Amino acid sequence: MDLKDSLSRFKQQQERCQSSLASIAASSSKPKHRAQPAHAPNVPARPSQPVKFSNDTERLQHINSIRKSPVGAQIKLVIELLYKTRQAFTAEQINDATYVDIHGNKAVFDSLRNNPKVSYDGRRFSYKSKHDLKGKDQLLVLIRKFPEGLAVVEVKDAYPNVLEDLQALKAAGEVWLLSNMDSQEDIVYPNDPKAKIKVDDDLKQLFREIELPRDMVDIEKELQRNGFKPMTNTAKRRAAAQINGVKPKAKPKKKQREITKRTKLTNAHLPELFQNLNT
Repeated sequence: MDLKDSLSRFKQQQERCQSSLASIAASSSKPKHRAQPAHAPNVPARPSQPVKFSNDTERLQHINSIRKSPVGAQIKLVIELLYKTRQAFTAEQINDATYVDIHGNKAVFDSLRNNPKVSYDGRRFSYKSKHDLKGKDQLLVLIRKFPEGLAVVEVKDAYPNVLEDLQALKAAGEVWLLSNMDSQEDIVYPNDPKAKIKVDDDLKQLFREIELPRDMVDIEKELQRNGFKPMTNTAKRRAAAQINGVKPKAKPKKKQREITKRTKLTNAHLPELFQNLNT
């Protein structure tokens, strides 16, 4: 009987402890309101902090803005990726790199597939330049196929460092790199190694003393009269400028060596033509 009484008292103590713990937990969960004095001044509420989005939310917003942008803007992102990397990408890889969903947007897919700067083999997209060149040697071979000149714009996207290779070829005397006065574009000409001959100093001096017409139109007429095709068309450019009301830009006058009516214009201003003929 003593054992039963002890167990009964022990259970009663446990029940009282559990009820006490439950009441303590309930009281601690209620918000505590601090009493304020009756005449306490009203304290302005603290401004709510701006909601901060997680990185994942910002990424989703960025993806949504790209996919809602115009088709042309999405095509530009893809072409920039293909141009910079010069690698072939699947639609899924392009989506991972640019967030442009090619399969989910038919207009983007059709525009990209028909773009002249993009090559599509049925699975992968890659950048397509006008001339498929891999390096400086192939570039020089191409230039030599255009004795009348090749526009630099046609090869500047052939491979990443093509412009550096053009300057290297120019420095090596393999090509001429000149500017077209009409289009303001750079034109590259092949420098035929067979043309590197020795010229007498008397002939050089005679060439430099040849008087040139003052007007570019007259120079072009002289070239045509002698069977050469001018690379410029000054008369056409001036006529277009007059129609559009564009005044020709006046060249700044130099304080020294000003050209006057008594100045003798010769070929002396083209010394680079003889840089390979001095020996």
